[in-house]
Amino acid sequence: MELLWDKAKQYIEVHCPEDLPEIAIVLGSGLADVIEEAEILWESPYKAIPGFPEATAPGHKSRLLLARWSGRKVFFLQGRLHYYEGHSVEDTVFPIHLLASLAVKTLILTNAAGGLNPDLELPALMLIKDHLSFFLPSPLRGPNNEDLGPRFPDMTYVYSPELRALAIRAAAEEGIRLDEGVYAYMRGPQYETPAEIRALQRLGADAVGMSTVAEAITASYRGMDVLAISSLTNLGAGLGQGGLDHEDVLQMGRKAGRDLRLLLGRILTEL
Repeated sequence: MELLWDKAKQYIEVHCPEDLPEIAIVLGSGLADVIEEAEILWESPYKAIPGFPEATAPGHKSRLLLARWSGRKVFFLQGRLHYYEGHSVEDTVFPIHLLASLAVKTLILTNAAGGLNPDLELPALMLIKDHLSFFLPSPLRGPNNEDLGPRFPDMTYVYSPELRALAIRAAAEEGIRLDEGVYAYMRGPQYETPAEIRALQRLGADAVGMSTVAEAITASYRGMDVLAISSLTNLGAGLGQGGLDHEDVLQMGRKAGRDLRLLLGRILTEL
């Protein structure tokens, strides 16, 4: 049976002149510039890849890159797909299935998120140790293909404990503060209300955003090791002064880019 991403896989295998990597990094809002130190070996806009949905969120460049960085070859997804753009949840994880079919073993997810701790000094980096996905339609809904993964996949260790330990060591070596916390998914595109923020805090969430969780679930299902890092760019509604603005989120994400570049570079070196 031909899978939705088979033609995309064939396109990349034919057009990419390099050996394919086993590591991929998804870059979130305001974080596209973290690759400025990398050597770009090959690139393709999403729209050129068969079946690949196009990212439309502000700040997302919508292209797949193969680069050499910190001595490792890496796929970069410069722009992600969000449910709030009108994509189905299945479309938002098309890139993850594609990466898995290309034998990517390690997936690093980054995002911009709202912090739920009013004592945080922003911008900050948070290592995701777990998530809340109550408002996310499952990306695994529908008939299951046992060749891809189990019908009822365990989610105890969605975020690899080994990779998290490596990231903590890497942050210490670079002198970067890296907190750990629980990430809550919300559908968006509207920001959360103060009441929703209070509810998420009581549920144990440390950050809130509109991405990442479907990708992490799918990658875990496909047998990939997952590491996820949030760039906390703003406090949730009602926790700070004034309202929320996406341009402010992008600007704060760029400010966090330096530490994220250092951290990711060190992680790649030690993988």
